Amino acid sequence: MPSTTPRRFVGIDLAWASRNRTGLAAVDDSGRLVASAAVRSDDEIDAWLAEHAPAPTVVGVDAPLVVPNATGSRPAERLIGSAFGRFGASAYPSNRSIPWFDPPRAELLAARHGWSVDPDRDTGRGVPVCLEVYPHAAMIGLFSLPRRILYKKGPDRRAGFLQLVTHFETLRELRLQESPRWTEIVRLVETPARGDLTRIEDEVDAILCAHVAWLWHHRREALQVYGTLAEGYVVAPPPPGP
Repeated sequence: MPSTTPRRFVGIDLAWASRNRTGLAAVDDSGRLVASAAVRSDDEIDAWLAEHAPAPTVVGVDAPLVVPNATGSRPAERLIGSAFGRFGASAYPSNRSIPWFDPPRAELLAARHGWSVDPDRDTGRGVPVCLEVYPHAAMIGLFSLPRRILYKKGPDRRAGFLQLVTHFETLRELRLQESPRWTEIVRLVETPARGDLTRIEDEVDAILCAHVAWLWHHRREALQVYGTLAEGYVVAPPPPGP
């Protein structure tokens, strides 16, 4: 009998440690944003998923997922650097000598929920697929940006966030104008109080991660895999050319 559970695609901007904020977002099968939030602990992540996406089709997680190397960086990070470094979006190196990557929190999250981390797995086979994604590379590729937007740091984060809001609203599938939470995020960006931008940045990243997860199922040709399952990988669009 076919499942009656609505299809969901999840984005997780996963903090490397539970003391920091994790952004969460879910979109439906049409790509529309249905929920987003920021939490901290594993229990809060699990509770949010149970409420909004108990059986996701694809999960896009912004955090190291497959980290087999003891030292140095993964080939995936070098490939991302080669593709997106000129846009200011190289990837942070990850290896098992760094305590919070041994094991990576994303690996534990996927195992806890029974998600496959194999990007070659068919997303229509009933087992959720969890992919490592990278919002900065996704923004550059999807929006054809000449340079990474400085919304996480820099002299004028609000200007960066205003740019980001404008670009996000071009992703018509998200239907952000219909989302009460997005309306609140835009209000915070336009007139931020102290700390507001920091409090929403992970949630905003998670929304993009959810869109990338949706693309992986519906428009896979828009994305590519940088690296391999054996050595670690990142899913992102190709960079703008030439």
